[in-house]
Amino acid sequence: MIRSISLLLFLVVLAACGQARHEASPEALEVSVTSSNFRDSDPTDWPGRSPDRYPVHGIDLSRFQTQVDWQTARANGVNFAFIKATEGGDMVDPMFDSHWRGAGAAGVRRGAYHFFYLCRPAAEQARWFIRHVPRTPGALPPVLDMEWTPFSPTCTTRRDGATIRQEARIFLDILERHYGQRPMIYTTVDFFQDTELWRLQGVEFWLRSVADHPHGVYDGKAWTFWQYTSTGLVPGIAGRVDINVFAGSKRAWADWLGGRAL
Repeated sequence: MIRSISLLLFLVVLAACGQARHEASPEALEVSVTSSNFRDSDPTDWPGRSPDRYPVHGIDLSRFQTQVDWQTARANGVNFAFIKATEGGDMVDPMFDSHWRGAGAAGVRRGAYHFFYLCRPAAEQARWFIRHVPRTPGALPPVLDMEWTPFSPTCTTRRDGATIRQEARIFLDILERHYGQRPMIYTTVDFFQDTELWRLQGVEFWLRSVADHPHGVYDGKAWTFWQYTSTGLVPGIAGRVDINVFAGSKRAWADWLGGRAL
């Protein structure tokens, strides 16, 4: 009898612990979308489809955003945040941990990105990212940020498209095996065109286009996130910040998140 009671108590405690772990993850909460209350310090007169037509807005940020009231930002429409984590094979963004914890505590859907260094092997960079970014249930897919760096003090290399795509595949494959979901690629118009990144199969893109809709700028190529300004003004965030939209409706956003849950 004593043994049975002890076993029962153990199972109750175990179930309670499991419930606590589930509730401790902000990303496990029901999907909700808050309308954006953003402004732009240098607004664009959109010639085509405006980002305002998309209901799910968010931001990306790094060490340059040092003061963030995440609760206020969330209440004013920051539904997701991509946070810079690493660069190359030896740099960690000093604000990553703070932004990661703050976004999670406020219920903001969060993901981490890596700025690719063209003068270092992709596998080495992937291992560096994994070393510093936790496997968080419900997190957005990791992001590989690929751009030309003509003003870099240490690496201005411009590799050919085939080599760039091969390095991207190596990085994406390593992260997919570790995090359990395929990473996305963030890029700019010139890099996308010069390297023919659209040739990569099974990759979702986060595209920068600050003067027109991506459909025209990227020749109709598919995208999941659109970075439409770097001069955004968001309540709760001191100074300017990049603003982005998700490509679909509120329902599509919930479905997209559900399809990527770890």
